[in-house]
Amino acid sequence: MCLAIPVLITSVEGATARVEIGGVERTISLMLTPEAQVGDYALVHTGFAIGVLDEEEAHETLRLLQELAALQEGKGREGREGREGGPGV
Repeated sequence: MCLAIPVLITSVEGATARVEIGGVERTISLMLTPEAQVGDYALVHTGFAIGVLDEEEAHETLRLLQELAALQEGKGREGREGREGGPGV
């Protein structure tokens, strides 16, 4: 299974771009999406932009990923409680 994350493109230089997600900046390749521009949201997988999203779709995807992370965190706590016999840390 693959996971691609929406990121905001903050600058473009040739076939690379600086992107931001959650306050973290990275450099990615635009070789597969040469149409991507500053201000666009790109789907990034393994350091490559593999598609361009509209802002609404990007925000919805990020919201869903946050929801999944919260659910996973809750499952981890339940597992610790069951094994240790007490509240999770």
